[in-house]
Amino acid sequence: MNAVVKSVQPGSPASNTIIEPGDILKKINGEKIADVLDYKYLSYDSRLLIELSGAGGKPKLVRLRKPEGADIGLEFDSYLMDDERSCANKCIFCFIDQLPDGMRETLYYKDDDVRLSFLTGNYVTLTNLSRHDVERIRKRRISPINVSVHTLDPQLRAYMLGLNDGEAGIEALRSLADAGIILNCQIVCCPGINDGTELIRTMEGIYALGPAINSVSVVPVGLTKHRQGLTALRQFDRELAFLTIRNVEDFASKCLRERGMIMFFCADELYIRAGIGLPPDDFYEEYPQLENGVGMMRLLITEFEEAMSQFGVRKSEFGVGTGRETFTVVTGVAASEYLTNLLKTASEKYDKISGKLYAVRNDFFGDSVTVSGLVTGGDILSQISGRDLGSRLLIPQNMLRRGEDVFLDDVTVSELSDRLGVPIRIVRQDGADLLQAFLGG
Repeated sequence: MNAVVKSVQPGSPASNTIIEPGDILKKINGEKIADVLDYKYLSYDSRLLIELSGAGGKPKLVRLRKPEGADIGLEFDSYLMDDERSCANKCIFCFIDQLPDGMRETLYYKDDDVRLSFLTGNYVTLTNLSRHDVERIRKRRISPINVSVHTLDPQLRAYMLGLNDGEAGIEALRSLADAGIILNCQIVCCPGINDGTELIRTMEGIYALGPAINSVSVVPVGLTKHRQGLTALRQFDRELAFLTIRNVEDFASKCLRERGMIMFFCADELYIRAGIGLPPDDFYEEYPQLENGVGMMRLLITEFEEAMSQFGVRKSEFGVGTGRETFTVVTGVAASEYLTNLLKTASEKYDKISGKLYAVRNDFFGDSVTVSGLVTGGDILSQISGRDLGSRLLIPQNMLRRGEDVFLDDVTVSELSDRLGVPIRIVRQDGADLLQAFLGG
């Protein structure tokens, strides 16, 4: 455990106590703190008795009152207050195994930590959980947890995850579901392996786990050109994508009839590969699988259209002038048709919008990778350098590493801006912000 207090947030409940940087948190209300899950759970109450070890090992005892659920206000040397758990699986479809050499070292790290699933939404296989881990989650009511399932057939699961024991993680999944821990699941679908009738069996098995299952996404396997020495896999073609969507939506209709929820969703990429339109906004319910690319484009379109309706034609709302300025939008191949339509719609309503869009081909990972989140700065530079980009360049935020202004190939936004000779506007994954960016805001 690494529960060393790094700082105390000013104005927080802990700021009015004797707790200070360097103290080591030991217990809350008499229970030992093993990691961040214990800390989050035990610090929820309004009345706390906090035991710490101060300078020289001197014991400290702090009584603290705060609103129930409010954060104490402590930051620790380690976010998890423990070592992060890496993935011991050898999945045949692992995207990290398909990265080229020479990238930043942290990009090659594989986590499979259930604590990160709860805290940041990462998907985990549950294969490294002990019985103690499972019981602690059940006792602490740690929820929701995002689980990579792929298949419930032990033999096939062993093959897909590169395990000796295909049951690993399945018992934990059932135990958590039985305890009512809310679960969001994903199935990475590989043609010829866990699609078709096997996919239907997997959906039936997950559905049978009961009401703890909140949502399930079916995501097409992502393949880069860097697969030397790896298991031979193939992409979804148009026909197979269509058949998969039909299977999933038929099963979702059953869920809607029996439980009043859609529950099972296909990633946007499958609809794009099948060449069919996206489902309507209400199909996606509360959009529980956005991070998996499920409904992301539909939500963007819905937000964009709502923003246009609310903003009307009053340009003054954006705090910009009325002059007509050209600009450029870059995106991945998959989203290009949708964004082109939004740009056209906005151009017809607002005189000041004069933009053009470039779909950037993914040379870095291979042209089979079409999502905008994997477009690199180098590919943008090589494909639009020397073109008339107008007054600004718009790029989606998901092209950048979370919390950073840098692409996956370590090209920074400022470097790209300098080399292209144009200011860059980063657009959030939000339809209203996209409209504002079109209008110069």
